[in-house]
Amino acid sequence: MDRPSLWTHSAEEPPLLPEAEAPAEGAVDVAIIGGGYTGLATALFAAQAGLSVHVIEAAAIGAGGSGRNVGLINAGLWVPPDDLLQTLGPQVGPRFLDLFGRGPQTVFDLIEQHQIRCEPRRMGTIHAAHAPRGLRDLQARHAAWRRLGAPVGLLDREETAALTGTTLFHGGLLDRRAGKINPMGYARGLARAARGAGARITTATPVTALRRDGAGWRVETGRGTITAPQVVLATNAYGGDLWPALARAVTIIHFFQVATAPLGEASADILPQGQGLWDTAPVMTSLTRDGAGRVILGSMGRMIGTPQTGVSARWARRRFRRLFPEKPVPDFTEGWHGRIAMTQDHMPRICQLDRGLWAPMGYNGRGITTGTLFGRALAEMLAGAPQSSLPLPVSPLGRRAAPGLQARAFDLAFTLNQIAPIP
Repeated sequence: MDRPSLWTHSAEEPPLLPEAEAPAEGAVDVAIIGGGYTGLATALFAAQAGLSVHVIEAAAIGAGGSGRNVGLINAGLWVPPDDLLQTLGPQVGPRFLDLFGRGPQTVFDLIEQHQIRCEPRRMGTIHAAHAPRGLRDLQARHAAWRRLGAPVGLLDREETAALTGTTLFHGGLLDRRAGKINPMGYARGLARAARGAGARITTATPVTALRRDGAGWRVETGRGTITAPQVVLATNAYGGDLWPALARAVTIIHFFQVATAPLGEASADILPQGQGLWDTAPVMTSLTRDGAGRVILGSMGRMIGTPQTGVSARWARRRFRRLFPEKPVPDFTEGWHGRIAMTQDHMPRICQLDRGLWAPMGYNGRGITTGTLFGRALAEMLAGAPQSSLPLPVSPLGRRAAPGLQARAFDLAFTLNQIAPIP
């Protein structure tokens, strides 16, 4: 397993305690494979709807992408809203944009309802222009969102500097719908809420086989077998070999983060209002600051070496110096990476792999809102809502050309980016 993230020990929500009844066996209405945002949101809403649910997680809650991401709760997708409307058409597009525009509110409502301890901050997020061409892209996005009535603001260079603490960026887009959280805290809180609603959750139990069983499915593990007429394969970028065709439908890339020790007042002028940031560079950089004053820098690629002396640590020190040249470069003490499932068009998918077998996938780095919204929608459908109520039409699985080769090419490019001098 990859190095644990900072969020594993900084989250206020404690790890979910194993249930007394250890065997993963029995018959349920819905079996869910994967204990991340999608699987846990599906379990919570399905259990609330009266369905019997069992979540099977190979490691610990949030051990995959859900507990490793940057923690930004963004509205919408990477795809600009005008392009998304054109792609989805006049029937689905406006409904999808409205749902995802309200996605952060849905997440924050769940946090409030279940009192999830995850350091929620709803001060917006900043998409920062790394260059003049990045600012032009943000201006176009701002105009598109404003036509739709979204509460987004275009920041000039001085306004961006005031909100970020650095003069490096040429401007920014402030999305006031958005915010940030401790991502592991949210995952653990969803698990606690799902179990409280009646869902059963079994951790540290890899699924060894998924087999058709008459009209339903057999989910086989080393600790027993679960049978269910409906299965949600909620593994996204962490599916492994359980359903090999899934791995051929997306390209897996990595995103690493490196964090300082708590800096206290020394970091108070970095993102002073509590927003999170990512930039418009082709190989993007993220910047956040947590409640303890840690500064967390991230970029595409794997974590290389130790957080103190490795390649990624050296990149983080150079990047910090470029962002904040007047500050002493702090020590970086923790580092980790997670996986992102990318689709060719940067659109997520809800796929039906077989009768009663569902696979939401391809979140393209927008896992918190997408996983929560897809999980709720799948639960409602499994409880009786029509398939047309899903946020997107059900998609064929499809297949990317040479996804493994693409992933290796990205890995090489991202590694070179860590080594290269920062302009």
